[in-house]
Amino acid sequence: MIYGAIVGLALVVALEPHPPTAAAVGAILVTTAIAVALAELYSDVVGTRIRLRGPLGKERRREAGTEVIAVAVGAAFPAVFFVLAAGDAIELDTAFTLAKWSGLGLIGAYGFAAARLSGAAIGRSLLHALAVGAIGAAVILVKALVH
Repeated sequence: MIYGAIVGLALVVALEPHPPTAAAVGAILVTTAIAVALAELYSDVVGTRIRLRGPLGKERRREAGTEVIAVAVGAAFPAVFFVLAAGDAIELDTAFTLAKWSGLGLIGAYGFAAARLSGAAIGRSLLHALAVGAIGAAVILVKALVH
């Protein structure tokens, strides 16, 4: 999840200085999400098969599928704003702004949720959210500094 959201955010930040059309940005995000998810699936399957020295069981295949969907959703999430911009519901600049900051919020929320699901207390979960959110913030900051 976090991995996909960071890839989506990095792509939005990279496209912003010289953006293609809103529809093109949405399509790029969705196709990138699919590619990243399939790469994640391949990596997970190969790594697990090597560790197990054999095929994956039904339960592990189901888990891998769920993880792949989560990565794809995280990476494709910003496409929603570009679909809205393509339909003239919002401006392209607004789509980029919403995609960046909601992407950063999504990354932090994923960090918090992951920590809570692992049994961490609320305070420690907030620290996890801040730590992983700092990765997304660094992506935005570097773009702001070099552009």
